[in-house]
Amino acid sequence: MTDSAPLPVDAVLPDLTAALAAGPNAVLLAPPGAGKTTRVPLALLRAPWLDPGHRIVMLEPRRMAARAAARYMASALGEAVGETVGYRVRLDSAVGPRTRIEVVTEGILTRRIQDDPALEGVGCVILDEFHERSLQGDLGLALCLDSQEGLRPDLRLLVMSATLDGGPVARLLGDAPVIESVGRQHPVSVHHHPAPAATRDGLTDAVVARIRAALADDGGDVLVFLPGEGEITRVAGRLSGLGAGVDVMPLFGALPAARQDAALRSAPEGRRKVVLATNIAETSLTIEGVRTVIDSGLARVPRFDPGSGLTRLETARISQASAAQRAGRAGRLGPGTCHRLWPQAAHGALVPFTPPEIAEADLAPLVLELAAWGVTDPGALRWLDPPPAGPWAAARDLLRGLAALDADGRVTPHGRALARLPLHPRLAHMVVVGADRGAGALAADIAALLSERDLAVGTRDADLRHRLDLLRGRAPKAEAHAGALHRAREAARQIRRLAGVRDQGEAGDPGALLALAYPDRIGQRRTGGEAGRFLLSGGRGVAVDAHDPLAGVDWLAVADIADRAGTEGRVRVAAPLDGAAVLAGEVHPLETGEVIVWSRRDRAVLARRRTTLGALVLKDAPLADPDPAAVTAALLAGVRDLGLDGLPWSAAARRWRARVLFLRHAEGAEAGWPDLSDAALLESLEDWLAPFVVGMTRAAHLERLDLLAVLSALLPWDRARDLDARAPSHLTVPTGSRLALDYDDPEGPALAVRVQELFGLDAHPTLAGGRVPVVLRLLSPARRPVQITRDLPGFWRGAWAEVRKEMKGRYPKHPWPEDPVSAAPTTRTKAAAAR
Repeated sequence: MTDSAPLPVDAVLPDLTAALAAGPNAVLLAPPGAGKTTRVPLALLRAPWLDPGHRIVMLEPRRMAARAAARYMASALGEAVGETVGYRVRLDSAVGPRTRIEVVTEGILTRRIQDDPALEGVGCVILDEFHERSLQGDLGLALCLDSQEGLRPDLRLLVMSATLDGGPVARLLGDAPVIESVGRQHPVSVHHHPAPAATRDGLTDAVVARIRAALADDGGDVLVFLPGEGEITRVAGRLSGLGAGVDVMPLFGALPAARQDAALRSAPEGRRKVVLATNIAETSLTIEGVRTVIDSGLARVPRFDPGSGLTRLETARISQASAAQRAGRAGRLGPGTCHRLWPQAAHGALVPFTPPEIAEADLAPLVLELAAWGVTDPGALRWLDPPPAGPWAAARDLLRGLAALDADGRVTPHGRALARLPLHPRLAHMVVVGADRGAGALAADIAALLSERDLAVGTRDADLRHRLDLLRGRAPKAEAHAGALHRAREAARQIRRLAGVRDQGEAGDPGALLALAYPDRIGQRRTGGEAGRFLLSGGRGVAVDAHDPLAGVDWLAVADIADRAGTEGRVRVAAPLDGAAVLAGEVHPLETGEVIVWSRRDRAVLARRRTTLGALVLKDAPLADPDPAAVTAALLAGVRDLGLDGLPWSAAARRWRARVLFLRHAEGAEAGWPDLSDAALLESLEDWLAPFVVGMTRAAHLERLDLLAVLSALLPWDRARDLDARAPSHLTVPTGSRLALDYDDPEGPALAVRVQELFGLDAHPTLAGGRVPVVLRLLSPARRPVQITRDLPGFWRGAWAEVRKEMKGRYPKHPWPEDPVSAAPTTRTKAAAAR
């Protein structure tokens, strides 16, 4: 090795090598600047357990870091990249027959394991910067562990991280040893500043002011962390007058490799540089000369919405761990300074660690990869965080719709063809089916355009055809971002090669191809109202900017949507569709069937024959002779929607129901009394109500029902007789009066009766075969409450004396005997009784 300068990680290399000699797995924790990314793979090349013919594969989460790490290690060996050390990333590789260390990224490791589950010729897999918790990193580790367990017990696995909690991942690796290295970190002075103004230019103004102050007050080069390319471009535009001695250099993933390399190199003697970077500069990369870091505290992160099926980049606050990583960049060469554009009080509100991508990502690629691996249940593999159930189910539904999975979730031959392409399953489906239809070249071009940065820079034109013209050289290059154009063309060539596309013509319709990838985003122009508004087959509303040529079309297929205030999204990329082809089912299969449903708005059953494309109704006509059973089922759904109060309850029906409910409560369900509670009646409409509503179609028709007769049918004749005996509607009192019982009383079945009518009665009336005493509400001659009792004999013997005294004074014309049990019941005064 030509680079012999010591690095902190060197001190633990013997322990790491020994740990991997004693067992197959290990975890290395080393802070930024310790040298783990470039020192560890070279050291492990000399490990006695590594077969001389075997390679080390190291997974890096970012393409720029993968290329930089490979170049640094090759330089340390005095070699060119592609000899002992090489790399493989999307659209680029540098490996040779003598390569022993391969630095790979994105889906390269996953594809390698899928093609060779035993990883023949690989002795060790290193997963670097695992704290970033990329979806590919989690998937790669899960597949490697499965391969190790079933096929390659000799395979070594090493997880490396700067900020990860080593305990959980060590347990995942079978209680693997954790090796810790100190960092080569100089002290960094951290300063917090007020948050930028919440305006369009607030962040730009704050960052520019802080850069100018840092160049004046701090030494060395300046590294600025910004959320994305747009913010970098705006800040760079405001720094044009910094002076001849300062170079402003952007650093983000879409830059050409040469410009990325320039940002990483030391500034020439006598010059300073300001590097404007995304979070790509947080880890792995060494940016020479940096002594000052300015941190916006923001990053662009992908968020997947299962409801819309869209993944979009959102600007979000970084975690405390990311903030520490960023600040550490200022202390690699010597004491440094970090300026954070948020107040100290807000720092504690940041989440401790960045959430794993698997918790928030579109899982369709993961589900397809696992199905190709032979796994339909994610629980069959070992995960640090398992895939969440909701997005997993949504991904399976999507893949079934693309014919990539069968009904049981197993991969189909078509699904295997999709998995072989380095594309999202939607785009892979478009390419494979497009190639079968003779439009493979066009499909590959579209897939490349949608996989890379948008070519149509500085325009709000949503038309995909404009981008195809840029890609194919039919429009001025000035309209396209040069780097993005080069990458898109390279991606298209690679996709054509991997998909075996042989046609080189321009056959095919861009809109129809887009519809293959996004059948849930076929849009039909809304009738009436503002131009450019569409309803998608997935049910979502979107709009095209009014000035856009696509605003005037009737049909389009949408590839990309941006959220905006309100309920509709803004279409960013789409292509027109031939309406006649859509209506003929040539773009996507249509469904035609009878729709018999309850309409809440019309309070009636709607019976229609409809042809639909998802949420789009293409044809709609009344059904002349709908299925009676389906109509009844829809009406019952309407009853559930209306609730039981929507039925014509008479007072008699309510009283009858209350009597049955009383007996069910008093004697228990085992006595055979039906459950007539609201919940039970609504649940069992098909059993008791359906026979009586045959032929009805509207809520108004329900008024014809005799609900007492309907409910009475629930009791056979012998039980109806028992109901009258055990819970009668009326009781006859000693005067002969037949009085109604109140079964709705919360205290129990009650009888309101003038106390004089009970003279001569020495037994308390009961219900339910003597189980339940009637609540007697004793009244005065004027029908005012006198007493409530459940024990009439006890009342006569006890409280009657006081009640008698009060009643005698208040109603002297009425009889108030001392012994009411021996007295005759009456409703009359003493004088009337004497006559």
